[in-house]
Amino acid sequence: MTLIATRPDSGSPRPYQFPTLQRVTVGGGTVIAAHLPGQLLASALLLLDAGAAREPDGREGTATVLAKSLEEGTKSRDSTAYALALEGLGAALAPSVDWDTFRVGLSAPVPQLAGAVRLAAEAARTPRLDPADVTRVRDDEVTALRMDWAQPGPRADAALRADLFGAAERYGRPLHGDPTSVAAVSVDDVLAFHQRWMLRPGVLLVAGDLDSLDLKELGEAAFAGTSGDPLAVEAPLGVPVRGERRTILVDRPGSVQSTLRIGHRAPERATPDYVAMTLAATVLGGAFTSRLNHLIREVKGYSYGIRGSYAMTRRFGRFEVAAGVQTAVTVPAIIDTLGEIARTALDGVTEEELAVARSWRAGQLSVEMQTPGSIVNALSTLVVHGLPDDYYATLRRDYLEASVGQVSAAAQAHLHPRGLTLVIEGDAAVIRDELAAADLGELVDSGI
Repeated sequence: MTLIATRPDSGSPRPYQFPTLQRVTVGGGTVIAAHLPGQLLASALLLLDAGAAREPDGREGTATVLAKSLEEGTKSRDSTAYALALEGLGAALAPSVDWDTFRVGLSAPVPQLAGAVRLAAEAARTPRLDPADVTRVRDDEVTALRMDWAQPGPRADAALRADLFGAAERYGRPLHGDPTSVAAVSVDDVLAFHQRWMLRPGVLLVAGDLDSLDLKELGEAAFAGTSGDPLAVEAPLGVPVRGERRTILVDRPGSVQSTLRIGHRAPERATPDYVAMTLAATVLGGAFTSRLNHLIREVKGYSYGIRGSYAMTRRFGRFEVAAGVQTAVTVPAIIDTLGEIARTALDGVTEEELAVARSWRAGQLSVEMQTPGSIVNALSTLVVHGLPDDYYATLRRDYLEASVGQVSAAAQAHLHPRGLTLVIEGDAAVIRDELAAADLGELVDSGI
């Protein structure tokens, strides 16, 4: 008996509908909630304008240390009592920091959500911040960073960021700091950061079955004891791009591969060209079938994988290509990578390539928006970047309807092959002469 299976054809894409939103203003803050009928495990996110960009010079990593200290107890409960209170509600807390915001995320059963929000607010507004706990958390973070920075990548990332945004500027230094800056963070620094930035109401985002939830009650729980007006949104940084390429060599003696970080500045997340830029980057380096991955991995065999993408925040963006290549083919890999970037900027994309990118991006969006956690993260994008409530309702359609002309125009406008910074972390003694001979741009040694 022979069993023969026939692969089914792909069906027509089903329509995607972003959940209906509800808004309540209470206690100086705002609650924005997405209704997910039948979803009885809810997610919530307390969003505060206290991101890493607010950290003082030389103390990069302060907000991260604070975030990791929140579960060490509050002024009314020690760490054990606080953990038991969370556990008793079936709740989980997840504080984090990005450039724009301080985030206190949590998940809990819908009937327990109000109590869980009170606990999250208790940690955010009145953390214990015992000096011994803060010092231990800081030291653990320093140890983790030292281990991370001993690996290829973080030094190259830092060198690229410093060149693009300026080492003297906060955006020119690593998001979570480096081992030196975090080691300098004191208990007083953490206390001062909390006092200055964490006591405004902020925004509470909620996703779950709202039928049995009182959004006003949630807001009162989240914003109790807070004061102060929302902070003014600072203007975007702009997109200055250098007229000539620069090559930065980060020495890693004895390394058997070179870590590449190639990039330039780009617009902020709210740019009207976001969809077209994302699709252009997908064709170039954002998917396994991309031009860069096909050439560098499949045809040349220089690397296990290479990616190119735009990363965007409220005030700035960055185009970056990242890869690890064999030391012996460092220069050929760079030349081929630059060639693909230049070709994409000059000639744009083809209909065949764009069809794949459209389908992948639209499909990925639908798949990602399936859980309460993904929905609250999507809501945070709306809040942080000032996007309209119907943004996600139309985003999938915008991906699917983007034309070759639109995407090619975005590639031409937002890819700058001559303005790239090339960072190579590898064995300088082996690759320096070949880099200099290749004349890829001004060659300088990194101080990182």
